[in-house]
Amino acid sequence: MTQSSPRGASSPQAPAEAGLHARVLDELGTVICNGDPPAGSVLSIEDLVDRYQVSRSVIREVLRVLASMGLVETRRRVGIMIQPAEAWKVFDPQVIRWRLASDDRMAQMRSITELRTAIEPYAAWLAAERVHDDAASDLVGLAAKMWAAGKAGDEARFLDLDIDFHRRVLVASGNEMFAELQLIVAEVLAGRHHYHLMPHYPDEEALQLHTDVAHAIQRRDGERARRAMVRIMEQGFAEMKSMWEQTAEPGGR
Repeated sequence: MTQSSPRGASSPQAPAEAGLHARVLDELGTVICNGDPPAGSVLSIEDLVDRYQVSRSVIREVLRVLASMGLVETRRRVGIMIQPAEAWKVFDPQVIRWRLASDDRMAQMRSITELRTAIEPYAAWLAAERVHDDAASDLVGLAAKMWAAGKAGDEARFLDLDIDFHRRVLVASGNEMFAELQLIVAEVLAGRHHYHLMPHYPDEEALQLHTDVAHAIQRRDGERARRAMVRIMEQGFAEMKSMWEQTAEPGGR
């Protein structure tokens, strides 16, 4: 049985080759997003074949995908050149994941939080105007489940519920472009947990703010929902920054 290669590759790959492709793509994407080698460096297909011990066809497909993300570019008489961060498709969830794995993790967290602060409060405001009653009730119930999981210290369940909560608010806004941001939000929330930038027991204020957003949306109080969502963004980033500085890791500025 075959499966399609990632990102719409033109030909199917055998499972073993697809697994090699995914591994090399993840490893090479991660090192590029970490700036090693730096922008302007030229990649050699032969060197990559030797480094990753895979076929030329796997390397070519990996480079094709990286090129579609803006990480590399093929130039005549030069070769495969690594592109500066300004050229990257920064909304691609996989690029976000690789940037979160880099030494400049907090810069990625900061930029996404700024994006979320611009979008999610307004999404909450719109949701209060447009959400169906059943969806509003479900959101209130979801906030209650988050509270229970947070108080129990069930990090895995809390993460799933947190991602679902913000997804539902974006969808309830009725704006299809806002709804598309749910994958980005999921990546940054998962990244917070993966890199230990979320306390084992969520702050009670954060739990209360999610409840406030849900109840405000249910009551059709858009302004209250907007303000509570702004506070979620502010509180979350302050929490991340504090925990990052305590780790004394590179990039904790």
